[in-house]
Order: sequence, then structure tokens, then C-alpha cells
Amino acid sequence: MEELARESISLLASTSAKPPLDVGPRLGSMGAVFIMLKSALGAGLLNFPWAFARAGGVRSAVTVELISLVFLISGLIILGYSSSISRQHTYQAVVKKLCGSAIGQLCEICFIFNLFMISVAFLVVVNDQLEKCNTLYELATALPKSEMPYHFYTDHRFALVLLCFFLIMPMSIPKEITIQKYTVLGTLAATYLTVSIIIKYFTMPTAPDHRSPLYSSTGAWGSMFSVIPTICFGFQCHEASIAIYSSMENQRLSHWAFVSVVAMIICLVIYSLTVYGYLTFGKTVAPDILMSYSSHDKLMLVARLLFGVSIITIYPIIVLLGRSVIQDPLLSRWRRRGEALMVKLECRSRWVLTVLWIMTTLLIALFVPDISKVISVIGGISAFFIFIFPITLTIWGAVTLICGAFIFGQSTTIAVM
Repeated sequence: MEELARESISLLASTSAKPPLDVGPRLGSMGAVFIMLKSALGAGLLNFPWAFARAGGVRSAVTVELISLVFLISGLIILGYSSSISRQHTYQAVVKKLCGSAIGQLCEICFIFNLFMISVAFLVVVNDQLEKCNTLYELATALPKSEMPYHFYTDHRFALVLLCFFLIMPMSIPKEITIQKYTVLGTLAATYLTVSIIIKYFTMPTAPDHRSPLYSSTGAWGSMFSVIPTICFGFQCHEASIAIYSSMENQRLSHWAFVSVVAMIICLVIYSLTVYGYLTFGKTVAPDILMSYSSHDKLMLVARLLFGVSIITIYPIIVLLGRSVIQDPLLSRWRRRGEALMVKLECRSRWVLTVLWIMTTLLIALFVPDISKVISVIGGISAFFIFIFPITLTIWGAVTLICGAFIFGQSTTIAVM
């Protein structure tokens, strides 16, 4: 989400590589389901109405969702089983233990790149919402948008730069993050947006009838496959799933399968309800559904604020996770040269990595045309965590491996083209 942590459980995933959780309360069934929902629900919700349009209609998109659900749940069960036999408590540790150091290093690279692209997606979402939030400036100048003079300080991209350097960066540099990791704003924003989309569909003066497919530029099958990256991004909680499984009180595989099925079905229902956004705007729906609504819409203004604040609190967690994966091998090497030197080098590397991470993601976000391009890339990377790595852990079947490799290649190719 986001994501995708994509929220507080992602931090758990990075720290639970330490000894098993023998102390403190364990997760029950409902707690595990809730944390999986927190991990999955997020910014991906913004892209689902556009995905319905791109898939060629409601029937095609729901069909792909249902088929994908089988592989999504299977992957979660495989990961839980792999964690139980390897006695490891993070995704990367399980892959490294069962598949060797080479595949483990590939997993870490994919993990870092996935976090990096999620950071880009978050900034693209914030940039889109800043572009829409011009109501206050219009009120201050008493001028319509078409007559407002252009100043660099009124450009939404300038506002994004200020936000990154004066708010996000100070929150991202500290070694430990405390308050942000307990946020539930991502889940709240996703739930609020879903309800708002349904309300707007039934309250808007005219809603066109879109029962027939409206978008099929690449043919029926091509259109259906083009929705898979969005599904992978939206349903992706597989990186956090091993940490969740390791934290559960009841770790029987049948119980974990039940938790996985319930969580994925709830996600399916919530994401499918965004079909009302597609039914409202048809093939003209924007890749970010919030961009399809007027900047004066008060109901959607609240959704923009919720997503903006949630991203500002989640982004530092993503930076911390990516930075820790890069720093850990360096710190183990520096520790041999003395504790004092290691502390000094850790501080310098933390500043350098944080500044480079934020500046690079900011530059990419400023020039990406819309969030669909970023989600296509993230969906391709997600195929590794959902399809490819799970099949390397077991002998579930060559079909899953082929599907994962195909989705990665297809979605990445679409994003580049």
C-alpha cells in the first residue's frame, strides 16, 4: 500500500528477524485478519476504478480478481508453511534459509526496489491531490482557476518539494520511528473513500449507464491481463504475511489458511465496491479516482486530506525499511572496526541514504504522468513476492511460477511502453 505496507506491520516484518516472539501478547484470528487488511488496503484503492475500465468492464475485471484470488491465497498458505518449517520470521530470512543466499539476495533487491517504487507512488498520489487542492487559493484571491496568475509558489509541484524537505525528511531521518508506526490512517482513508464513491454514485445528478465494456484497446485478453498489476499491488500483503504468521497464537496451517481466506475475501469486497467509481465516470475515469471528482467536492476533499496525512505518516516507515535493508550488511562490516567508528558511520550513512531516497523518489514523482505507470511497475515486482518466490519455496506447481514470470514481464513492459 502501501501500502503497498504496508503500514505498522511492515516495521514488525523488519524487526522480527530477532528471536521468536516468546514474550508479550500473541495475535488472535481477528487481530491477524485486521493487520493483513492494514497491510493490503491503501493507495492501490485509488487505481481500481480505472482498472475496471481498462479491463473492458465489470464482468472481466471481477473474473480476473476471482482467478487471482486463488493464487493470492495459495501464496499466503505456502509462505506460512515455509515459515513453520524454516523457523524464520521474515520473508527475506525464509527465502534465504530455504533457497540459499543467492535467491535470498535477489529477494532483498526486489524488496528494496518494491519499497522504492511504493515511495514514488505515494508522492505521485500527494502530488495529484495538491494539484486538486486549489480551493483555498481561489477563495483567497476571489478569482476562478482560469484567471489565476501563475506564480512558482502556487505550483503544486513546488508545494510537494516543500512538503518533502520540511516535513517528510525530518520525520524520516531518525534512527527509530515511534508514533508513525501505529497509524491506522491508511485503512481509515481506504474505507472512507470506498463509502464516498458509493455515496457519490447514488447522489450525483446524472450517472451514465456503463453495463457494456467501454475500453478494449489491446483486445479482450490483453485488456483483462492489464488489470493484474493493479490487483497485485492492491492485494499485496505477502511480504508482511510471514511476520504476521510468526506473531499468531495459533500457528496451525489450517488456521492460517482460514485467516488468509477471510482477509483476502474482505479485500476483494472492498476493492470490488470501487466499481461504483467506474460506473460514475465510465471510460473517462482517471487513473487516480480522486482526480475525477471536482476540487470543490467537500466529501472528496476529506478523502484527499486523509490520504495525504496517511501517506506523510507512512512514507518515513517505507524509508526506514528500505534503509535498514541496505544498512544492515554495511553495519555488520563496520562493527569489526570498532563500536565508536560504527556509530559515526551509521549516522552518516543514515543521512545520506535518507536524503538520496527522498530526492530520487521526488524527482521521479514530479515527472511521472499518472499513478497507473508506477502501479504497473509495482505490480510487476509484486509478482515476485506473490508468485515467484513462493514457488521457489515449495513444489506447488510450475503453473504458478510461469504465471508470476508472465505477470512481471507483461506489466513491466506495459509500464515502460
